[in-house]
Amino acid sequence: MIQTILSIAVALGVLITFHEFGHYYIARRCGVKVLRFSIGFGKPIYTYVNKDGTEFSLALIPLGGYVRMLDEREGAVAENERHLAFNQKSLFQRFSIVAAGPIANFILAAFFYFCVALIGIQSLSPVVGSVVPESPASFVNLGEGDEVVNINGQDTRSWEEVNLALASLIGHSGTVSLKYTNIETQRTYTDQIELSEWLKGGEISNLIHSFGLMPRRVVIPSKIDRVVDGGAAYRSGILVGDLIISANSQPIENWLDFVNVVQMSPNIDIQLQLIRQDEIISLTLQPDAKESGEGLVGYVGLAVKPMTLSQDWYKTIEYSLWGAAYYGIAQTGKMIELTFSSVIKMVKGLISIDNLSGPITIAQVASSSADSGVQSFLTFLAYLSVSLGVLNLLPIPMLDGGHLLFFSIEAVRRKPVSERVQIFAYKIGASLLFTLMAVAVFNDIARL
Repeated sequence: MIQTILSIAVALGVLITFHEFGHYYIARRCGVKVLRFSIGFGKPIYTYVNKDGTEFSLALIPLGGYVRMLDEREGAVAENERHLAFNQKSLFQRFSIVAAGPIANFILAAFFYFCVALIGIQSLSPVVGSVVPESPASFVNLGEGDEVVNINGQDTRSWEEVNLALASLIGHSGTVSLKYTNIETQRTYTDQIELSEWLKGGEISNLIHSFGLMPRRVVIPSKIDRVVDGGAAYRSGILVGDLIISANSQPIENWLDFVNVVQMSPNIDIQLQLIRQDEIISLTLQPDAKESGEGLVGYVGLAVKPMTLSQDWYKTIEYSLWGAAYYGIAQTGKMIELTFSSVIKMVKGLISIDNLSGPITIAQVASSSADSGVQSFLTFLAYLSVSLGVLNLLPIPMLDGGHLLFFSIEAVRRKPVSERVQIFAYKIGASLLFTLMAVAVFNDIARL
């Protein structure tokens, strides 16, 4: 719970601060007086006023932030300060100030991806273990031992990149190219797959499996190498050297299968069979329970000898300083395009609104990514930063994109949109945002 809270606090704190700093920085460069820079809403718990008179505050409810500027539309402005008011600035300056927030998020995302590339990206090679029958991938000659290298023009060097390539195909109709290489013969093949509104309107859980790809699995013998003193396995009588062969009458051929059974059985008895010194022994194991991002999971305090994977199992991609910078920019551009495309597909009904996620899901993902290491957490922050930037660019009143829409109309009409129309639009925008937020929270609770 502490890790979850800290993870989401760091994630949202950094992204919101950088977003609002974008507004603040360009506003000051344009000569606008900033009255308040707030991270969070509600009662301030910390306040600092700088020499320019800007109040910097940290508020109690950390679900956003704002930059309040001097503006004649919001109150009386002294005559000697009228030139410092936001509404007195040129259309280009006002447009730049509002757009600076989302742009700051994109810059931050590029920096996070740059850091990930500089560390070096190591990931599992996208080698297929099996193909799901009657799935899109089952209609081509792809099979066990083939490595997916390109999907519809997007190179796929890892399962993460396969997942991103497939995300761009949700709701797609038409021919999709699939390029793969057999890791034994090193021969490369290209096949065509026909899709018809793929995954339209459904809840998206596992794109790789839905496409028909099952990653190859490491086969780890379930021979016990360590038993934790006092743990559930210790109490049940399991010893070092035991080989687990079945759990609840289901054969155990891989240690990962046993781990899965244990995790799904918190405080539930498991009937085991194991081999000890050439003799088959039966015993009952009841896993202890612990909290995780997905609820209660079982654990028993066992370990096997770690395996050393051969080099064809994974890829390590290292970048120079300039190469990392290019990767950061390119990856950010790709994620912006994917996010905008997903929003458009949701509006069209190709992606179900059931896939909207709220703060609970964000907190869970933040916690699990932090648990997976620095690289995973930075990647999550980059994606969340892109999402925040894209969300704020949507042409919905109350968001930055709504203000930019009004400024664009002003540029065409040569005069501002009337305050009456803007106020009415803000009410509609607020209703829409609150509705979307309610749906997202409902989806979060339903997933729990």
